[in-house]
Amino acid sequence: MRQISLRSTCSRLLGAAAPAASPVHARQAASRFSGSLLAGNAKRSNGLVLPLTRSVRFYTAEADKEPAVQSGEKHEFKAETKKLLHIVAHSLYSQREVFVRELISNASDALEKLRQLQATSEDVSSEKPLGIDIAIDADSKTITFQDTGIGMNAEELKENLGTIARSGSKAYIEKMQSSDETKDAANTIVGQFGVGFYSAFMVGDKITVYTRSAKPDSEGYCWDSDGLGSYTLSKADNVPVGTKITISVKDDAKEFLDKDKLSEIIKKYSNFVGFPISVNGEKVNTVEALWTKSKNSITEEEHKNFYRFISHSWDDPMYNLVYQADGPLSIRSILYAPSKNPEEMGFERTKPGVNLYSRKVLIMPNAEKLLPEWLRFIKGVVDSEDLPLNLSRELLQNGPIIMRLKSIMASRIIKWLQDEANKDPVKYGKFFKEFGVYVKEGVCQDTDNQKSIAKLLRFEVSSKESKELVSLDEYVEAMPEKQEHIYFFCTPNRKVGIDSPYYEPFKKHNIDVLFLHHPLDEFVMGRLSEFNGKRLISVDSKEAGEALKKLSDEAGEEAADSSKTVLTKEETDELTAWMRDNMGMQVKDVKVSDRYMTYPAIVVDFESPAVRRMMKMMAGNTDEPMPLSPCTVEINPRDPVISGLFALKGKDEELARKVAMQLLDNALIAAGLLDNPQSMLKRLNEILAATVN
Repeated sequence: MRQISLRSTCSRLLGAAAPAASPVHARQAASRFSGSLLAGNAKRSNGLVLPLTRSVRFYTAEADKEPAVQSGEKHEFKAETKKLLHIVAHSLYSQREVFVRELISNASDALEKLRQLQATSEDVSSEKPLGIDIAIDADSKTITFQDTGIGMNAEELKENLGTIARSGSKAYIEKMQSSDETKDAANTIVGQFGVGFYSAFMVGDKITVYTRSAKPDSEGYCWDSDGLGSYTLSKADNVPVGTKITISVKDDAKEFLDKDKLSEIIKKYSNFVGFPISVNGEKVNTVEALWTKSKNSITEEEHKNFYRFISHSWDDPMYNLVYQADGPLSIRSILYAPSKNPEEMGFERTKPGVNLYSRKVLIMPNAEKLLPEWLRFIKGVVDSEDLPLNLSRELLQNGPIIMRLKSIMASRIIKWLQDEANKDPVKYGKFFKEFGVYVKEGVCQDTDNQKSIAKLLRFEVSSKESKELVSLDEYVEAMPEKQEHIYFFCTPNRKVGIDSPYYEPFKKHNIDVLFLHHPLDEFVMGRLSEFNGKRLISVDSKEAGEALKKLSDEAGEEAADSSKTVLTKEETDELTAWMRDNMGMQVKDVKVSDRYMTYPAIVVDFESPAVRRMMKMMAGNTDEPMPLSPCTVEINPRDPVISGLFALKGKDEELARKVAMQLLDNALIAAGLLDNPQSMLKRLNEILAATVN
């Protein structure tokens, strides 16, 4: 849970729950108190704590009086605290700006604890409306964080500010969860680890804390320290209920004395805290945490505005999802699918678009580990109170809870997109046109969800118009009873596919073929390999030829028009042997085709064109042609070119060789394998010259 805990808040909560108890109880109450306000304190070692100065007013319900500090006692920090202070101030956090998040989260906890105690009829006082006020004094180089929350007493100050990693919020949560009446209320407290308060020492060389517990007749106190090993605790008059933290800003941290910069940091990390936050009297957090509302209470206008805020975009979302669950993990989320794909518009690779929160406090912007990489186009917020966090809250542990959260969210997003596709196929077709490449990437990378992601794929199909896309489910549903496989054809465009010799026999048998035009498609089909028990087979593969032969045999059909002159078996054996000997190393075999076709020859059993293109890119030399792996040539013995070639080889073998090589190049072009068609122009002109002469 959040490490933020306003120690003052904790102490009040705990103190109110167990008034005038034994020293043990008093100590526990104090630690909870301080945990609430300073729990967050103790938890954030990298946050900046701005010391309050006498020039910054600490407003009370009685009058505009400065706290009057009496003589105090000096205390040494507890065991190993000096070393921990140094770690917190110099090593724990990667960015100094997080001190703002830590102190605000602590203040939020203190306010929440006071509100809960008031709701449960605890005898606590509240002098001002609940809120967080931040004051910047550039002249005196101080920043002051003040809340009207639960506050702390002396014992809580010692426990929570005198000991790092002492979380008043954590103790308070444990207390609340032990009661059925307050178990749910405990889930609204953020702080849990106890180093956040000390993050103020990253930007401050002195911190002064004024606090008074919300318990009746509580006294005010002043706590101050330079973070070097000791602190002073004094009684103070004119201290209102709540906690005020003043940070004396270091010379190398003056950037945080800029009101606009501090406001931006608040908007980044704490924009959705459930209490008003003001900087020098101006409210900063004006956007509502939409994911905490019920789905039906959110308007389309609210969705549009929140999407634009969270994604920093100006388009409208195509889809939105409000997903909330209490088991197996507590999740509150709001997600959006954009209208446009920025990667298609020439921008760099999109960063993950979902921010991770815990109880409305930002834990990780653009959380890379929250969703599979292929879902990086999704924008929104996921908020879970079950997150296991490290000391700084900046790096999530690679534990089972995080992996479970990732699994739950990925499955839910896939289901959401499938529901949208079923609801409005035309609209989903527009979505797939923009983001289909991500879905295909998911099939290749996300093995855990591969089968369900495959249901989101959409393709052109030979029996429908080019703009009509079908799913694999729809293809399978429309398959004839005797069709065993799903057939696809990777082709540059639909016209090339329709005119291809590989599609021709499937058209004759009235078998639908999926036309795939994206460079990723061949890899997608290779990774998927089957769908709902049906193998995915390319129409130009050896397996497709075997399936076609089976269909032809069952139907008693000839491979081609039997009315045409056909070579005898002896003639075809002679011709195929001659062609094999004269076509060189590019050809490993020549045989008669079992396919129906009106073309003289095709190649089969060849290397994937997509793989060849990738190998060529990896080679880095686009000038040199990529050598072809040997392939098999299948001829149509009923085609006049083939029968003419048989006759020609006995009359003009040199010209016959040129015709044979031209047949090979033509077949390679049809298969998408000829890298440089210009290489055949000289030979083609020689054949034309021989023909006209």
